[in-house]
Amino acid sequence: MDDEAFNISIRKFLKVVGVSSQREIEQAVAKALQDGSIQGDETLPATMTLEIAGLKLRVAFDGEVKLQ
Repeated sequence: MDDEAFNISIRKFLKVVGVSSQREIEQAVAKALQDGSIQGDETLPATMTLEIAGLKLRVAFDGEVKLQ
């Protein structure tokens, strides 16, 4: 295994996940504000699940998204 290539690959994957996730959350919040289903002062529980089937890895990360 090439540790450097492995590390770079992980970092690229996490960058895509981070940027894409942020965009999705921002769009969902904007839509929910527009349709009135949230007020804009909530703290929303969130879960992110990482799964790599080939490694039989499935890990959930819990947190929250604060709107104010």
